[in-house]
Order: sequence, then structure tokens, then C-alpha cells
Amino acid sequence: MTLVSAGFVLSACDQVEREDGAQSSPDSALDFAATTTCTTPPDAPVRIDGGTFTMGSAAVYAEEGPERVTRVDGFWIDPHEVTNRQFAEFVAATGYVTIAEKPVDPEQLGVPAEQIPAFMLEPGSAVFTPPARPSQRYNDWWEYLPGAKWQKPYGPDGPDAAPDQPVVHLAWEDMIAYGKWKGGRIPTEAEWEFAASAGAEKYTEQPAPKRANSWQGVFPVVNSAQDGFAGIAPVGCFEPNAFGLYDMVGNVWEVTGDYFRPGHDPSDKDNPRGPSENAAYDPLNPGMPSRVMKGGSYLCAPNYCQRYRPESRQGRDPGLGASNVGFRLVYDQLPGQ
Repeated sequence: MTLVSAGFVLSACDQVEREDGAQSSPDSALDFAATTTCTTPPDAPVRIDGGTFTMGSAAVYAEEGPERVTRVDGFWIDPHEVTNRQFAEFVAATGYVTIAEKPVDPEQLGVPAEQIPAFMLEPGSAVFTPPARPSQRYNDWWEYLPGAKWQKPYGPDGPDAAPDQPVVHLAWEDMIAYGKWKGGRIPTEAEWEFAASAGAEKYTEQPAPKRANSWQGVFPVVNSAQDGFAGIAPVGCFEPNAFGLYDMVGNVWEVTGDYFRPGHDPSDKDNPRGPSENAAYDPLNPGMPSRVMKGGSYLCAPNYCQRYRPESRQGRDPGLGASNVGFRLVYDQLPGQ
């Protein structure tokens, strides 16, 4: 586990409205807690027939290209991110304890134990926390917060996890454990992007507020929250794509099964699985192989991060959760069949 991860780059600060109607900067992660509810979509997986599509993009970030015609076989996929309600069912059935609920092994941090602040060895996770002043350094926006976990996404003093919001603060092995219990697996990057694209034309502009949960305004100073949310939204609050899938862009990043390396291999286009572990490389987290995460999050803004697109991709530290990263499953056959 490292505390500097590409998953933390996409961050920002918001503005909240005081009782007198004036605007003030948020003071803590709690300012991003949402209480709105929406009509929750069904949990039943959606069938995606196999096909070809143009994977990748050369329009915004170099690591998303080159474009190549790619084929994937058919699969089923969750219509929305795995929610706190669904993950709670798994924990109740198995007694599973997530990585964020366990003390940190100092050897994972790669520095002598005596140099590590004691709080960083306590169970916890990385929480987006507004900086005291505008900043372009992502280390100013993230805090390792003891007691932060999937049940308490804003820390021990914050509200409980909302049942129909995406579950966050999970490490890679936590997602794998849930997938095995559910009878599914983490999607490949190609499967995820094919499902997210849903046959639509590629775009670079920010989705309209009714279509995705992203950051409206000037990063990192103002978020007008025109989409109705400063932070994570419950599933089902935004329009589904043509395949009937919700939040394939925005809301929370979604982890895929592929190892990360900048750019695509043009020759790997038939059910691609990405680079090998030995060939993986994440320049923002060079100490360990990262996994690809897709789709951006509610912390993506046009002037800093244009990741609210199916083609978007960044590396994700597999050993540490964060407050803007979730996942969904795919299935080679429907569970129970």
C-alpha cells in the first residue's frame, strides 16, 4: 500500500451554502455527504452481447490511446455500482473484514517504521478533504483518516454509509472477495469500456448535469453542484446509457481487472486483458503494479480533469481504498445458473 496513488489525483474542493445564503468553502469531508435519495434501479445484471468498438481515445490524454478496433465476447454486468446495501449483505453472510478495518503493516509503506506517524498505522482509508486554500497539489486534498471505512465513508465522526450509494474505501482484495461470493468477477478494461460506450459517439465535453455526477465550476475553487450533488450520489440519480447502465461515467471511479500501463497495445485487440503484472507501470505510483480504473468521479472538472468519459483510464493502487473509488461486477453466466 502507498499513500500517494493515482486514484487521489482527481480531487477538488467545493463550496457550500450557509444559512444566510452566502457561499463558504467546505471545512471537512463531511461537507460532501449527500442525503438525497433517488429511485434505486434493479440489481439484476444486464446482458451485453459481444461486439466490436473503437477502444481508447487520442483526443485528451496520451495514456488513453491509441484508438484501436477491439472485440469483446458477451457478458452480463451490474446495472449500477455495487452499493453499501449489497456489500453489507456480503459482510453479514460471511463476516468479512475489509483492509481498511485492519491495522496497517508498516512494511507496506516502504519506509522505516520509526518514521511513520502512529496514526498512519491505524485502520483507516484515504478521504477527500478540502484544502484550506486553493491548491494544485493533490497531496493537499487527501487525508489518511483513521476510522474511515466502507461503513463510515467520511470518518468515525461522520454519517453511516447510505444504503444505495456506491460502496467505497475498498482495496482490490476486498472487491475480489465480494465478486467470488456473488459469483462474478471484476470486468476487464475492454468489457467495461464497451459497456460504458454503449455504441455512442466519442465526446470530450463535460456531460450535462442530468447525465452524470461530476464537478461543475472552476476547479478547485467553485463547484456549483448543478447536478445536485457535491459528493457521491445514490445509484439511479442520473440517466442510464443505451444499455441501461447507470453511472458508467462520473460518481465514483470504477476499478477493472487489467494492470495499468500508459497507453494501449495496438496489437492486443481481441478480448484484450492488458499488460502482464511484470509489464505494468504507473508513473504516479511506480512502486507497485496498479490496476486500471475507469470513468472518472464526482471530483472531475473540465479545467483540471476530463475523465468523465468511457475512454478515461488511470492507475489505481490496489492496496488502499479511497472515498471516490468503487466497482461493479461482470458475469460469464448469471449467478445461480
